[in-house]
Amino acid sequence: MGFGKYVGARVLWAVVVSLIITTITFLLLAAAPNPAIREAATQAALQGGDPSAAVERERELRGLNQPLYVRYMDFIQSIYTLDWGWSESRSQPVTEALLQALYYTAQYSIPWTVLTITLGPLVGVYSAANMYSWRDHVATGFAFFGYAIPNFFFGIILLLVFGVWFEVVPISYDTSAPVFSLQNVRQLILPVFVLVTGSIGATMRVSRNESAEFQNSDFMKTAKAKGVSPLRAYAYHVMRPTMVPLSTTLVGQLLALFIGSSLLVEVVFGIPGLGRLTFNALISQDTNLVLGSTLVFTFIAVVGNLLEDLVFTVLDPRINYDDR
Repeated sequence: MGFGKYVGARVLWAVVVSLIITTITFLLLAAAPNPAIREAATQAALQGGDPSAAVERERELRGLNQPLYVRYMDFIQSIYTLDWGWSESRSQPVTEALLQALYYTAQYSIPWTVLTITLGPLVGVYSAANMYSWRDHVATGFAFFGYAIPNFFFGIILLLVFGVWFEVVPISYDTSAPVFSLQNVRQLILPVFVLVTGSIGATMRVSRNESAEFQNSDFMKTAKAKGVSPLRAYAYHVMRPTMVPLSTTLVGQLLALFIGSSLLVEVVFGIPGLGRLTFNALISQDTNLVLGSTLVFTFIAVVGNLLEDLVFTVLDPRINYDDR
């Protein structure tokens, strides 16, 4: 198939994958006991009422007395109409709560992604160009230090040192700080640093191994023999082919950190982003909010993998989708 048909098929498959993941999440939450119902039964028993009647009233109030397939079809319909329900834990529509959390998540995830995409390959190529020297050992040690240490523990240590001891960064997140302000930079520098050091290790390792293979290739020797500058030779003849296999690792690493480690970072630094929102929704069993955040994370993961395939054609024109 052609490139346009391939993109269309991938988008259609993305919808199917999102539906499957959301369905599984819906069924798991439907099978889990609802704390609000238990609380209603307990309150009725303490006040001398009928616990079973209180449970039935609470189930009817929340729409849990309807059959499972009816609730599921209503939920599927609400997805496509962007009516994702009401968040009981935050007393606001789910879409509004997600947009507010996404606003704070983007403030640290965008610079983190840009720095990782930029520094990871550069450190890997630099390490391969100085292989087995002290520069290689320093670059490798720096990259794998952040990869080895747990992000939440590293964040706590940095917050203790720079926030409590030296008082150069705030220990609490201020939501009123303007996005493009020194105050916002000071409170986001540690979360970004923790995530960058945690994601640069795998990126650096792959780029180092791949670029080490290309820097001794025949076309690299030819470029040097023609008098091409080392910067241009490494940028065009080493960096570009290295980015093709690296993009797979890069996307997977960033998605794993965004979905998992960003939650811990937001809890440590008090950032009211998507990860912390999802965590609080799970604790309070806010079904609508959990399903909404699951849709957002699924959409990000699917779009990330789609962009990965599209980047292939930019980095390597030999890759085409006519035979797929």
